[in-house]
Amino acid sequence: MEYFVEQAPTHRDAMEKVRAKYGDQAKVMHQRTIRMGGFLGLFSREGVELTGYLSNEPARKPKRPVTEVEEEKRKILGSVKSDRTLETLVEEVQGLKNQLSESVFRPPGNEREHETIEHVRELLERNEFTPGYVRNMVARIKREFALDELDDVEMVEQRVVEWIGESIPLYDYEQEKRRHTFVLVGPTGVGKTTTIAKLAAMWGLGSRGLETHDVRIITIDNYRIGARQQIETYGEIMGIPVHCAESYADLEKQSALYRDVDLVFIDTIGKSPKDSRKIGEMREQLEACGRDTSVHLALSATTKASDIETIMQQFEPFGYRSVVATKLDETSCVGSLISLLYERSRPLSFITDGQQVPVDIDKASATRLLLKLDGFRIQREWLESRFGAAGTRA
Repeated sequence: MEYFVEQAPTHRDAMEKVRAKYGDQAKVMHQRTIRMGGFLGLFSREGVELTGYLSNEPARKPKRPVTEVEEEKRKILGSVKSDRTLETLVEEVQGLKNQLSESVFRPPGNEREHETIEHVRELLERNEFTPGYVRNMVARIKREFALDELDDVEMVEQRVVEWIGESIPLYDYEQEKRRHTFVLVGPTGVGKTTTIAKLAAMWGLGSRGLETHDVRIITIDNYRIGARQQIETYGEIMGIPVHCAESYADLEKQSALYRDVDLVFIDTIGKSPKDSRKIGEMREQLEACGRDTSVHLALSATTKASDIETIMQQFEPFGYRSVVATKLDETSCVGSLISLLYERSRPLSFITDGQQVPVDIDKASATRLLLKLDGFRIQREWLESRFGAAGTRA
């Protein structure tokens, strides 16, 4: 390392002398005051002595003021924008950068799935399962199947059908007391009156393997033209008494008269799920039933998913225990129904598939719905061994 010693009358003069001789590499270590000039110790004056060394580091360029740097950037950008060739080149480079970024950071969900997963997804969507249900099912396939197992499409399909069956909640009607009131609510047009007649026949006539019960029917549907006559005709044919209650007091009176009857079925007024006020009024009227009452919601299997969800939500205040699926014979897609039963944790109790009383009704079974799936390779014998018989009408 090279050292230096420089003297000058003042500190400023000494520093200028150092910079002039050694430049920016000079590093001052010490400074002291000395006596300079004179003769034989006479006429001397004070001065400054600087001691230092020369650094081997390259000298740094002095920083330019921020304003000067910004001005230089504007000049460069201005020259690029004025040159169409350079502008085009910049755009192309930026576009290439974006493409590379998308390919590198694209989330896994955007990549193409295994063809078997895509196949199952298409089948689920064809059967109108809800997007959330489809996502859950696809996620389970990825979680439970190894990559080489996905090549066995038939095996994957069978497992998915089994998972769908397991997701269908079924209502255990045996939990109901022998003596109770069965109330069926639901929107207009789902076939509540016909369904009430079928249910009354099942217990009143002892069909479908059920023990014969003492049964009565009460209707509070006094608005729909011909509704009372329809249910009275059904009762007459089956030998089941039918009565009409036009008010809370009437319903309370009839319920009291039937307190010793095994089963009382109540046919309600069809209400739009959007008519909250009317639904509230009907709920208040049904409180007159008094004894053990179980409310059940009638839903048409032909209803689309969004409407099923709205109906189930709007009838929540009734505390319905199960869903009765009607008009199963009028649809080939049961995905919406299965999805919403699963997503809203509501069990299925009965299924109807025609207008004949008392024939076209059965207790709900997973097999019955699974046999309606379109596109899946269904093995009925295996399904019935896994989930039980499909019923007399399947």
